Amino acid sequence: MSVAWLVQWRTGQGAWVDAVWTFGVGLAGLLVALWPLSAGELHFRQGAVAGLIALWSLRLGGHLVERALKGAPDERYEGLKRQWGKKAQPLLFGFLMLQAGAGAFLVVSLLVAARNPTPGPTVMDLLGVAIMLGALWGEAAADRQLAVFKANPANRGKICDTGLWAWSRHPNYFFEWLGWCAWPVMAISFGGQWPWGWLALTGPVYIYWLLTRVSGVPPLEAHMKKTRPEAFAAYAARTSIFFPRPPKKD
Repeated sequence: MSVAWLVQWRTGQGAWVDAVWTFGVGLAGLLVALWPLSAGELHFRQGAVAGLIALWSLRLGGHLVERALKGAPDERYEGLKRQWGKKAQPLLFGFLMLQAGAGAFLVVSLLVAARNPTPGPTVMDLLGVAIMLGALWGEAAADRQLAVFKANPANRGKICDTGLWAWSRHPNYFFEWLGWCAWPVMAISFGGQWPWGWLALTGPVYIYWLLTRVSGVPPLEAHMKKTRPEAFAAYAARTSIFFPRPPKKD
């Protein structure tokens, strides 16, 4: 995250921060999943966790890099810079160190999932893989739908309310959270063979808190309320804030 701070400082583009964070968490996840902490061959679960976190990192990181290269400002970081004024860069560095700690904390879920000693693959392993693959598909679909909507000049100044965005105001964040639910599914052993597996619940709980209370939903919705108050009020009245559900009729 020190690299992320330096890149955004030199480029003036805060969108690079999330890209670097994503690649960093992906690399840390690979290390904790595959590192030979004990003798013997790699277990299926280790390979599954490593492969899934690599897919997650490359998919999301690639999307964020593409967005940063287009030069579109990230309103979350721009808002912080305006709020902090001349002290923006030192305070932003401290903020990114908190994000580094958040990433390290999230990787604990990967560690205990990969190190579950229960013989496998089990049905729960396969369910965890299915959850993550479904989450990757959903998040990619939401990102693609938003990009297509924004690319249409007729939609300038409007709020995307089509496809998955008609069911949730933040479907990309929902599927991001859903992906982290895969790790406790793979980590928890209900027979008591791996009590450490319960630590994997911290991942989805923490990412839900971050996305819905801190760095995801709140700043984005504050920006939409400020720039498109009437359109956002109508959108919010008929669309779930996070968990997808059919839109309410006007």
